[in-house]
Amino acid sequence: MTQQVSIGGLVTGIGSWPGTDARESAATILGELGGFPHLVELPSRGLGADMVGRAGAILVDINLDASTRAYRVVPRRGNVAKRAEDFLNQDLDALEEAWESARLVGGDHVVKLQAAGPLTLGAEIEVANGSRVLVDRGALRDIAESLGEGLARHAAEVTRRTGARVVIQLDEPQIAAVLAGSLPGRTKMESVPALPEPEALAVLDSTISGCGLPTIVHSCGADMPWDLLRRSQAFGVSFDMSLIGSRDLDGIGQLFDAGKELALGLVPSTPPEKPVTWKECAMPAVTLIDRLGFSRELLQNQVAVTPSCGLAGASLEWSRAALRLCTDVGKALVDDPSAF
Repeated sequence: MTQQVSIGGLVTGIGSWPGTDARESAATILGELGGFPHLVELPSRGLGADMVGRAGAILVDINLDASTRAYRVVPRRGNVAKRAEDFLNQDLDALEEAWESARLVGGDHVVKLQAAGPLTLGAEIEVANGSRVLVDRGALRDIAESLGEGLARHAAEVTRRTGARVVIQLDEPQIAAVLAGSLPGRTKMESVPALPEPEALAVLDSTISGCGLPTIVHSCGADMPWDLLRRSQAFGVSFDMSLIGSRDLDGIGQLFDAGKELALGLVPSTPPEKPVTWKECAMPAVTLIDRLGFSRELLQNQVAVTPSCGLAGASLEWSRAALRLCTDVGKALVDDPSAF
């Protein structure tokens, strides 16, 4: 049975972080996000540390290697998979060390782990003939099941090291393209038709049920499939508020009605042209709730605050500033949402 958890009123990061120093990054994240920290991802380390390559360290009985174009399923574990596993172990060691230094062991804490979701892996990974996994429904189901099992093991290791409860974030930047059929073929002979929504939902839920943990689905792209996410087993949805328009309001309102919790990307993930204040960052959340006609109390108990997307592309200075802004926004929304 999936454990119960709430992210309402909390603040967290999306996952990625600039630089290559796992220990310094873990210490920074715990220092800035003590209430809801996440395992840091450092894609600047290169092959095996990026979102898809990192999955090679999480999938069970499915091996990934790098081809000339993308990651590919291969029969045996190779150097890229070993590299990804080494990076993940470094990150876990750094988290454990920072956790102990912050004296968090033994408390009732929650930590977030991120992984590329099954639909995005299906879009990005190749099978042996060079086609996307997405066009091989059997392979796609295998990826989804393997990912769910791998995440359960990954979370158990984090709990063993820290004592914390775990929330999973499935990163699905390709979800809109998968549903729209807009992905190009990897070869001239290949077409990548749209994945019907019922099949996409089954794939996503296979991973969520397989890991058995509270799961948030994240995408910082446009054209979010609100109805699919509402019907999914995910307890929360994370998205970039700067991309939200009037066309999205009904779907977001239905998420709230269904009891889903929302992680709103309110703080820019790269430095804005003009300095922004915490109040400017908070206003889109307040405006959203008002336009939907809900009580602002939802901002206290059903909404979390995040940067708009991952911070790997930003400077370390802005990344820290962004998390501080998130903290200020979150505090203001919880303390007195009626004051805006």
